[in-house]
Amino acid sequence: MDLLYYLELCANPIRFDPVSHLTNVFFDDSNKQVFAVRSGGATGIVVKGPSDTVHTFCMDDQGPIRSIKFSPDMRILAIQRTDVCVEFINFANGQPIPNEMLQFRGKNAQIFGFVWIANREVAMISNGGIELCQVHFDRRQLKSVKSMNTTVNWFAWCPHGNFALLASSSGAILMPVLIKQGTITKLPRLEMSNERSVPERDCTLAMIYGTPSILILQPTQSRLVEVVIYMLNGPGLAPRKCHVLRLGHTGRFAINIIDDLVIVHHQATATSLLFDVAQTGETDPISKVIYHHPIIPGKPLRPFSLKLPSISLDGQTVNCTLYSPDWVLFQPNIVIDAKLGCFWYVELKLKPLCTLVTDRVRLVEFLLQRTQGKTHLLAVLRELVGENYRGTLLPIIESVFNKINTVYKSWITKELQNQTATPSTAKPLPKSTAAPRVLIDQADMHSQVFSAIAETEQIGKVLMLYLQSLTVHGIAAQHDLSKMIVCELINGNLIPALQHVVEHSLISESKALACFLLSLSKIHPTIGQIALDMLAKLNANEIITEVLLGQGKVIDALRLAKTLPDADLLPARKYLEAAMKTEDHVVFHSVYMHFVQRNIRLRGAPDFARGELCGEYVQHYLRLFCSRSSST
Repeated sequence: MDLLYYLELCANPIRFDPVSHLTNVFFDDSNKQVFAVRSGGATGIVVKGPSDTVHTFCMDDQGPIRSIKFSPDMRILAIQRTDVCVEFINFANGQPIPNEMLQFRGKNAQIFGFVWIANREVAMISNGGIELCQVHFDRRQLKSVKSMNTTVNWFAWCPHGNFALLASSSGAILMPVLIKQGTITKLPRLEMSNERSVPERDCTLAMIYGTPSILILQPTQSRLVEVVIYMLNGPGLAPRKCHVLRLGHTGRFAINIIDDLVIVHHQATATSLLFDVAQTGETDPISKVIYHHPIIPGKPLRPFSLKLPSISLDGQTVNCTLYSPDWVLFQPNIVIDAKLGCFWYVELKLKPLCTLVTDRVRLVEFLLQRTQGKTHLLAVLRELVGENYRGTLLPIIESVFNKINTVYKSWITKELQNQTATPSTAKPLPKSTAAPRVLIDQADMHSQVFSAIAETEQIGKVLMLYLQSLTVHGIAAQHDLSKMIVCELINGNLIPALQHVVEHSLISESKALACFLLSLSKIHPTIGQIALDMLAKLNANEIITEVLLGQGKVIDALRLAKTLPDADLLPARKYLEAAMKTEDHVVFHSVYMHFVQRNIRLRGAPDFARGELCGEYVQHYLRLFCSRSSST
């Protein structure tokens, strides 16, 4: 049953006093703080958020509160009680400072709300536009630094992207606005069709794969609801209709964004639908809009039992009603039930999804985009090439290798560009060129995938398939992987294939690998030549000469050694010893005369220097040739 649930509420929700006739609850989606405000005489306020710190303070009851938010540094509390006024209260040591309050009053405008932009900067949004103010308690001043006049019916705010959406004409015209410290930037507006205006409840703002996005719930002609996603990534950050999520249901929906996945919760069926806009879908050839279906059929959240407060040690638990009408969702992954007094984070579990998504290529695409996807992706790779391997899986494995190596190649290219940039031209990598979320490199494949199937019969085919994918992507095979490939080709007696991969430089060409090949040359005579060919490509002539000497090919070794730098300093004893071991008098004579001529050229005499320790070979030469000459 656990495999059914890929979404669950966090195990330890933030608990707060639930809504009652004495307590109101507010949520600040910028600081992720819930305010439980208890009225009656003095107003008692308890603030809880992601940190373990709980802020508790009291204030005089000045009337009902509509909105309440702390500045990012928790030094100023802003409270809106009416349509025309927002109060700012100075704090020190977590408590309000008596008589330290400033007021912002709208100029003939109805204030819809406010958002903190920085520690001392706040944006007031009214039916007349936006006003950016700085709060200076040291000067007891609210200073207006920027304003933008426009008609507003409602607004939404995305704290993760610092942009707001202003709706006018009852939601028929939507204007995105970037609000940063000291600046308000109006972006091209989005005009909805005449028959369709957007109510505030049907609009969600979010960051999806780093792009500011507007998600709008819209009914189709068949009354089924779909989510239309406009992304602010066109010219001048104009909203561009990029994706449509086909939900296949009617009724009430709410949206969370978790790890760039769009999670659409459907109340009537008590299920959640999962969408990934990075995956391919049906593309309209004219508009280029991509239509997406859920990755898997809708699944419910994991059931949640809440422990009730109790003075006994065995406190009772109650099963929570999931998809409750009392739920309010905030971005990116927050669910709040004010009546129950719970603040949850919705969590994504990838392991169940690896079971539920049966298309392994799509699953790999999916996991490559997930922040915690690497462990699960490696498990999928082991499964594909492991015990369940079938010959018919080869096309699937090939596609999977190409998917992971496309990401791998992109990363290698960016790394090389960064390393080869000169100090004057080098720039910090922009966000788009940061390390991929999931990078499966050769070291991962060798140590965690191929090593697990090293003793199986399919290892050779799988390795060659991976090598082929690396080659297609222009990636050089590294030493450990190359060594494993060499071993499998030799074990399978596939010497022609080994010749091919070395001849075309498909594996790592290194002195270490060439020497490893040499150590296996007794298995097949061709292997030694393959090693020499690799050393020749590396210009490792010193090693080649040693190999040739070891093979008794003294003349070949000497001929090659003569091309090396400092050829006149070659150790004569080594070559004479190797020549004598051949028991070929012609070879010995040729080598001996080469060094005699060198001695004459360097020192004007044929004799060897005492330090060269060549007396034994001089005597050998005299026995062979001088005695033969005298007898003649």
